[in-house]
Amino acid sequence: MATSLNRWLLIKMVIEGIRPRYCVRIIFAIVRKGLMDPLSDVLSLLKLRSYRCGGFDLGGELSLQFSRHEGIKCYALVSGRGWLSVEGVPDAVEMIAGDCFLLPRGRPFRLATDVSLMPVDALTILATAPNGGLRVLNGGGDCFMVGGHFALTGTHAGILLGMLPPIVHIREESDKGTMRWSLERMMQELRDPQPGGFLIAQHLAHLMLVQALRLHLAEGGPGQIGWLFALADQQMSAAITCMHDNPSHGWTVQTLAEHVGMSRSTFALKFKEKVGTSPMEYLTRWRMLLASDKLANTSDPVSAIAPVLGYESESAFSTAFKRVMGCSPRQYRSRGNPTSPPNGEGELTHRELTTGWQG
Repeated sequence: MATSLNRWLLIKMVIEGIRPRYCVRIIFAIVRKGLMDPLSDVLSLLKLRSYRCGGFDLGGELSLQFSRHEGIKCYALVSGRGWLSVEGVPDAVEMIAGDCFLLPRGRPFRLATDVSLMPVDALTILATAPNGGLRVLNGGGDCFMVGGHFALTGTHAGILLGMLPPIVHIREESDKGTMRWSLERMMQELRDPQPGGFLIAQHLAHLMLVQALRLHLAEGGPGQIGWLFALADQQMSAAITCMHDNPSHGWTVQTLAEHVGMSRSTFALKFKEKVGTSPMEYLTRWRMLLASDKLANTSDPVSAIAPVLGYESESAFSTAFKRVMGCSPRQYRSRGNPTSPPNGEGELTHRELTTGWQG
């Protein structure tokens, strides 16, 4: 049906005089929007990219100490056993073949075959490994691990990272199969380099990250609060999707409640319990995140951004932006896409800004 609709749209636009190449772009944009979801929206807004990926094949016993890092590290143990220790986490986590884990908080950590071993600075051993390549240690054969280090180039990494625990450990037997294809392909690309292999390794690392976030979402137990965990609830996910799909619409608590088939009071209470903030606060923050992205990555004037995000006047938009972001839209743009709102009188801290997104 979608193919027939696209064909009809293409014919119609050509008849109306729109050049075919522009028709294809328009249809692609329509299809892409139809496939987007709130998690994809946020990941796209954060401009996710990996700047390191690779693996190491270890033989014998070793303990590697990794220093504090920015962004997210994602690893998968393909074969062997080991232990993961993260600063601030009381107990070391045992890893077996197939386990995957994310380290979203940037804390120093240690990977070891035996927790009693004296750690060695990982940089002294792995620093010379080529990006996208494999480093063999002590002859290899006992423990093989692959992974990536992801940088978030958007200004609001706290939206994604702040709600996650120091370790996101994927180890359920039923979940390991969902990562198997990515792990096997990355292992193949690293051990048998082929033309284009680095690009494939990067995309596989991205795939592992998104899959791990999905599994973490599926494993979310009762009491988990935040927009990510709220996506597991059908009604809350529908409401969030409405706001993401059409941020310019004049949404109210009543219209959102009607859209998901709930009473106004029940919806407002459940949204607060699941997301950690009210529906209108969530909507305002989402609009401001979209606005900051436009200010940082386009030359659109404030007068053009305001109506796209549901504000009838530039002044109303600017007031809301300053309340949430801590500075005016023009100041935000002139500061060159700051990493977080400046702290000062009448301005929100980064923690306050992301409350309700983080949980």
